[in-house]
Amino acid sequence: MTAKDMEELTMKEEKINLEAMRHSTAHVMAAAVGKIFKSVKYGVGPTIENGFYYDFDLPNQISLEDLPKIEKVMKEIIQKDFPLNCFRLPVEDALKLMKEKEQPYKVELIEDLARQGEKEVSFYQVEDFVDLCKGPHVERAGQIGPFKLLSVAGAYWKGSEKNPMLQRIYGTAWKNEKELQDYLNYLEEAKERDHRKIGKELGLFVFSDLVGKGLPLFTAKGAAIRRELERFVVEEETKRSYQHVITPPLAKVELYKISGHYPYYKDTMYPPMKVDEEELILRPMTCPHHFMLYKSQPRSYKELPLKYAELAHQFRYEKSGELTGLMRVRLFCLADAHIFATQEQVKEVIKDVLDLIDYVSSVLGLKKGEDYRYRLSLGDRQDTQKYYKNDKAWDKAENTLREVLKEVKAPFFEASGEAAFYGPKIDIQMKNVLGKEETAFTVQYDFVQPERFDLTYVDPEGKEKRPVVIHRSSIGAIERVMAFLIEKYKGAFPLWLSPIQVALIPITDKQLPYAQNVKGQLSDHFWQRGYNLRQITFGQNETMQEKIRQAQLQKIPYMLILGGREEEAGTVSVRTRKGENLGAMKIDEFAARLSKEIEEKK
Repeated sequence: MTAKDMEELTMKEEKINLEAMRHSTAHVMAAAVGKIFKSVKYGVGPTIENGFYYDFDLPNQISLEDLPKIEKVMKEIIQKDFPLNCFRLPVEDALKLMKEKEQPYKVELIEDLARQGEKEVSFYQVEDFVDLCKGPHVERAGQIGPFKLLSVAGAYWKGSEKNPMLQRIYGTAWKNEKELQDYLNYLEEAKERDHRKIGKELGLFVFSDLVGKGLPLFTAKGAAIRRELERFVVEEETKRSYQHVITPPLAKVELYKISGHYPYYKDTMYPPMKVDEEELILRPMTCPHHFMLYKSQPRSYKELPLKYAELAHQFRYEKSGELTGLMRVRLFCLADAHIFATQEQVKEVIKDVLDLIDYVSSVLGLKKGEDYRYRLSLGDRQDTQKYYKNDKAWDKAENTLREVLKEVKAPFFEASGEAAFYGPKIDIQMKNVLGKEETAFTVQYDFVQPERFDLTYVDPEGKEKRPVVIHRSSIGAIERVMAFLIEKYKGAFPLWLSPIQVALIPITDKQLPYAQNVKGQLSDHFWQRGYNLRQITFGQNETMQEKIRQAQLQKIPYMLILGGREEEAGTVSVRTRKGENLGAMKIDEFAARLSKEIEEKK
């Protein structure tokens, strides 16, 4: 065994031991909750990345103030070093035990296991607390390392809104105090970077209960960022031969029945609307609309690859508990596209798409392998209800995507059962502020929809053939990428994205006319280049230091200090939001500096 193999084996063992410790901590927490509160009904308590949680059904509401009390009892249990004993029971005896203990959720889980053919189930006991569980666990409670209970949230039993709402306590556990403290410090930094917190402080977007959950309202500042992102992606895609189109945000239900989306995505679509004699529905995706554009006239191989792109508004019904600021919303704008290609063109088309995604990501300051990686999402051939049955087509599509990822040397991993129903896909997995991966962009290989919509082209021999459709997004949902960027830059956006780019700060009210003059000259400079410089003038009766502080709080990239000396010399004194003093500059010199920085999107 090589040194590398030994290292990997050690890391694997440490991960297993840490998971066992965290799983055991969840049991100790459940035991502590049972000691403090009466009539506890227990749900489930698995490990998760960096910690654990447990779900409880309680007559009273658990609050953050209760967590220290629970921690105190947990530490007492750990200090007594009780063993975590495992025992197995036949299903009938297990059901009897849980019914005697009045644990309906455990009874339901045992009945589920019985339906799956299980004859016996395992339990773990710590002190007098007995829990249905398959492990793994540490041998004794004293082996549990330092831990911290973090938060309380609501969670539907088995994730279904049709079931009771339980109370979920999240916690984290580590091998030593240093690892725990490092993680808690990391969480504090993550709170400071949370896009919901920063978005509110900078006045970028709001939510209104009267408008509806998951429906963000963008202020002028937030809209400025959106427009920059939209302008950037449209210009870049147009350079790369995409035809930008516009299609309606709703369609007849029949369209989605043909595509297959209606049965597969029905639960995440909004209810149909009866209009005259038609049933219309808000679109959850754009592909069927683009297929109708393709079918609007006969197509030749000479036109392929044909690339339709659109900044498309789409509607998804997300559960209330899953809505998360801009990261997960019910209405979003997707930089969507569908490429119609011959079988021979597919690999190059996908390479071009990945090149576009890498370029867009690099401009946004996102690093491949660090901020994002690729997931090759494969189909589950056994799930014939979800996935189209055509093993040969699946093999070809999956191998094509795998070959492309290897050829472009992309960092990727594979995941079964994550494909779209019509074919495999490459998901670009982006890390959020907590290090959790979210799917930001996708590249999907579709061999099903061309068949369903009878899409064809005429080949060089005059024969009709089916194109392959590549679904892709270059920048993802504008709302979600905004959330990523707010957290990445902590609200201090690069100049081209900043909602306010320049703050003019007259030292006294006497320099207000000069500030207006400077503002006009800068505006003229950028209007001649087809660009509107976003400026603000601080003219309140406040000290210069207070004006500078306000500009820094708003994270404005450049501040122009304007006093009598600057007015006399026709200059501006330039400071950055980081506190750097760049000294005096002529107005045209400063304008040229800004133009270069904005155009290069540094």
